[in-house]
Amino acid sequence: MPLYLGLLIFSFLITSILVVPFINFLYKISFLRRHQLTKDFQGIRTKIFDHFHKHKAGTPVGGGLLIIAIVSLLYVFIFPLISYFGVFITTAYPIREELNVLFFTFISFGLLGLYDDIMKFFGFGRTGFFGLRMRHKFVIQCFLALTIAVLLYHNLGINFFYIPFFGIVRLGFWYIPFSALIIIAFANAFNITDGLDGLASGLLMICLFCFWILSNRILDTSLSVFLSLWLGALIAFLYFNIFPARIWLGDVGALSFGATLAVVGLLIGKTMALVVIGGVFIVEVGSSLLQMIWKKFFKRKIFTVSPFHLWLQNKGWEEPKIVFRAWLVGIILAIFGLWLAII
Repeated sequence: MPLYLGLLIFSFLITSILVVPFINFLYKISFLRRHQLTKDFQGIRTKIFDHFHKHKAGTPVGGGLLIIAIVSLLYVFIFPLISYFGVFITTAYPIREELNVLFFTFISFGLLGLYDDIMKFFGFGRTGFFGLRMRHKFVIQCFLALTIAVLLYHNLGINFFYIPFFGIVRLGFWYIPFSALIIIAFANAFNITDGLDGLASGLLMICLFCFWILSNRILDTSLSVFLSLWLGALIAFLYFNIFPARIWLGDVGALSFGATLAVVGLLIGKTMALVVIGGVFIVEVGSSLLQMIWKKFFKRKIFTVSPFHLWLQNKGWEEPKIVFRAWLVGIILAIFGLWLAII
């Protein structure tokens, strides 16, 4: 534990030093949020969102790229030194295969999100080479998620999930579509939740602390080091992301972090705990899916607007109030999910 705490602090300090110059760099290249770019879950422009968030136009987007780069580079330099200095490394899986899954998820979904950010914030057209539509990006997400699921199943030998009070359920080959669905769901859930200053980042910090504890319980050094570095960088970023935000994650961070959170839960084997710990993300994506289904089959909206946090804002809740109360709900769900994971 002292090692992991030290790595968290070190990652926090490095990110704290680099984040302000990175924000200035984003201003310099005009990687900024434009007015009226926001679309809902179906790709339709939402006037309500623009009404509440038009004042945020001009804020830099792309903080996720900084976190991905810092965590990846620090891991490359630090992890080999751990064993060199005599720290005994234990893992739940073959270490190379586990790291391949972790960083493939972390980086590949980040690249997809970065592409989406570039298309939106540099104003490229929506046709031709630069014109991936929503369904095309969803197909790419499915391909990446299935690739990760195959790696989990074949290379790491994971084919089960744990149900509290009932025990382990083995799915065999069906674990591949099951885990791919979890990854896609959390990638999009995080992306949808990342609509208010500090909302998604703060909830992610809470979730990662829980899985940091669980990774220590199973003595998985490689995963614990990864979570330590990720947490440190995220906390430093969150300082600049809380209301009023000076920088946002962007899709590069949202897609990467949502998918990687899901993979961490799958690696630890606590899928049910993942759903509970990340319960606020589930509510957010669930409200958007319900809205979409209701409009398609009943030709009317079930909510005035979705996702849930935007509905609350439309009801008159102030942005910081929504975020702080979501964090409190996230903490309670995290405690409950952690309890479920260790009983």
